[in-house]
Amino acid sequence: QVHLVESGGGLVQAGASLTLSCAASGHTLSSFTMGWFRQAPGKERALVAAISRNGEGTYHVDSMKGRLTISRDNAENTVALQINSLKPEDTGVYYCAADWTFTQNIHIHESDYDYWGQGTQVTVSS
Repeated sequence: QVHLVESGGGLVQAGASLTLSCAASGHTLSSFTMGWFRQAPGKERALVAAISRNGEGTYHVDSMKGRLTISRDNAENTVALQINSLKPEDTGVYYCAADWTFTQNIHIHESDYDYWGQGTQVTVSS
């Protein structure tokens, strides 16, 4: 069992930067692909960024490319997501998720992820 806890969300103005953190307990994160999902108001939850087990492979959603940096520290059992130049449309609940895998592949579907945090709210004001 993996317990994930997100932090770092809040109310920010457009143009600001924010770093979300995800801390894990119960199992080493080195066995998991890690993802950050966003659920915007009235929309389904969707992947915004993911990182492979060894950190060498990453995925970023096209709509936010150039503004996202996902990173991980397997020794510290943490994953981070930095979002730059925040826009009002970035508003939503951001969830950290873990996908148990034996490979370095990155999966983009919500159903591939086995463990979820409780989410952290990000609100971007214009």
